[in-house]
Amino acid sequence: MVRVPGVFDAERVAVVGATEREGSVGAAVMENLIEDFDGEVRPVNPSVDQVFGLSCVDDVEETNADLAVVVVPPKAAIEVLESAGDAGIENLVVITAGFSEVGSEGVAREAELREIAESNGLNVVGPNCLGVVSTPSGLNATFSPRNALPGRMSFMSQSGALVTAILAWAGDRGLGFKDIVSLGNKAVLDEADFVETWGDDPDTDVVLGYLEGIDDGTGFVETAREVTRETPVVVLKSGRTEAGARAASSHTGAIAGSEAAYEAGLEKAGVIRADSTEELFDFGAMLSGGDLPEADGVAVVTNAGGPGVIATDAIGDADLELATFADETRERLRDALPSTASVHNPVDVIGDAPAERFDAALDAVLSDPDVGAAAVIACPTAVLSFDRLAETIAGLKERESVPLAVCLMGGSAVEAPSETLSAVGTPTYFDPTRAIRSLDALRQYRSIRNRTYEPPETFDVDRGTARSILERVETQDDNRLGIEAMDLLDAYGIETPDGAVVDSPGAARALAERIGGDVVMKIVSPDILHKTDIGGVEVGVSIGDVEDTYETLVSRARRYQPDARLLGVQVQELIDPEAGVETIVGMNRDPQFGPLLLFGLGGVFVEVLEDTTVRIAPVSEPEAADMLTDIDSTPLLRGARGREPVDEAGIVETIQRLSQLVTDFPAIVELDINPLVATADGVVAVDIRLTVDPETL
Repeated sequence: MVRVPGVFDAERVAVVGATEREGSVGAAVMENLIEDFDGEVRPVNPSVDQVFGLSCVDDVEETNADLAVVVVPPKAAIEVLESAGDAGIENLVVITAGFSEVGSEGVAREAELREIAESNGLNVVGPNCLGVVSTPSGLNATFSPRNALPGRMSFMSQSGALVTAILAWAGDRGLGFKDIVSLGNKAVLDEADFVETWGDDPDTDVVLGYLEGIDDGTGFVETAREVTRETPVVVLKSGRTEAGARAASSHTGAIAGSEAAYEAGLEKAGVIRADSTEELFDFGAMLSGGDLPEADGVAVVTNAGGPGVIATDAIGDADLELATFADETRERLRDALPSTASVHNPVDVIGDAPAERFDAALDAVLSDPDVGAAAVIACPTAVLSFDRLAETIAGLKERESVPLAVCLMGGSAVEAPSETLSAVGTPTYFDPTRAIRSLDALRQYRSIRNRTYEPPETFDVDRGTARSILERVETQDDNRLGIEAMDLLDAYGIETPDGAVVDSPGAARALAERIGGDVVMKIVSPDILHKTDIGGVEVGVSIGDVEDTYETLVSRARRYQPDARLLGVQVQELIDPEAGVETIVGMNRDPQFGPLLLFGLGGVFVEVLEDTTVRIAPVSEPEAADMLTDIDSTPLLRGARGREPVDEAGIVETIQRLSQLVTDFPAIVELDINPLVATADGVVAVDIRLTVDPETL
């Protein structure tokens, strides 16, 4: 990971490709820098003597710059990087397009750019980007028509066009920024680099990002997980509809698609996820205020019943609670408010309330021990001055550490009061739902700050046996293993039914007699994935019928697929699924985030109900335990409808052991244990299916 403060702290900026040509990127960048930058601007253009009155040099090596902004054609941009490396200029912003976004030739050109950067230790933003902004020095090395207002949020975006839109939108609303970066193609510096940089920046209170993808998911998680202990990170990730689009041969692969991977990755990283650009900056503004709620209870104080109900509904939709006031609080409200006002939550100070009545109500509720945050909702009336209300709330903010969200539900009259509140770190909204969701972002971040990170447990396992089982794919025509690999689970301490794969009717009977009682028999073939569909599974076979059943299963398999490889028949102890709950534990290896562990309701319903949850391996015991409470079917595990509660600790340990298995062996691409039958007495893995990449064994 590279720390990149030099990109934002430059004192001398070279613009390679500077020009006065109207409508050109080089001219726009020069004008932006000349207008606001506190430092020195050095234009580079061998074709002219001056640009906007500043003397030009022929080459970037002559500039002695801290930062070079490159706006020349792609081939020339590569040469600029080489010259910058020779001159010791470490920080570059390559605005130039024409790299990996334009096809194979551009991909090769970008690879060359990356190689030059790595060999010279260059910090490169882009290529194909809008540029960078840093308000403390007035640095606006972009071709945006608007600069940013100063503030304490830092923002990164994979879309340069979105940056220009946000600069205009945020400027009109008084939202300010510390730094802004357009990531572009991320050939060298990526989102993790900037998260780390801003996490170390005392002038950045919150990191915001618009991301379309994360190439190094593992690196991002590791970096963000450290940063979010002290600095909140909020991300708007687009491309949600890609979930499930990637074809996969296992249940886990089908369910744990790319969207599930991002959801799990951002959760593990401690990143708060926004659902819209408006929400992204709502959350950012609220988190910049600094105060976190000590309780989940929210007090609502309003002069209008309808908006109070809207806020109450939003609290119910979030993981917040409508605060329950203590008797003392209600008594104080009765003393301060008219008899027609409501002293219960939400507090309705009624329509004729001046600012002073809001003040009295807020003074009472903010001291209540159940109140962790408050929403103030005001509609315009003839007796209420929004300016006076804003001054009142600003005064409260100085005395109280309880987070406040304010809804001023009016038109242009709210502009000046909103500025008053913004100056003390209190954002304003029109919609009560936005206000409550922003308060919920504070709750989310409090939870992230309070997390206890535990290392994953390391179990005593038999890696040698596990490897020998996985290596079987090297002698096969394909890379799939099924129930013939049940010993893989035994090697990692995951309980399986008594049984084995046999290759004759006599051996089947002998094994059934040893097991005792009725058994389950399954055809074993890597070429027949859905054995139940072809009659390849028989349940409850008596000892006397075992030999005939062996012949029947083989015959069915031959009729269904004459060329299928038959490895024999598995004879297995009968596990009654009705005695417990059928669950699934699985893994799908994501190209960005690595092994994704899946847990949920299993058996034949796994793809129908899709009641599952996903985490990134390796997982600790608390992370594994959280998976059990993330599914809708949790009550089934805890004894719904008169059933005995299952052994949850056994499921949690199985998830951890599977986590260790797939972490130890990156060659495992996909794996399903389905069903994992959980009873009050323990858990048993009844079936397994996995895909192995022999190239990585």
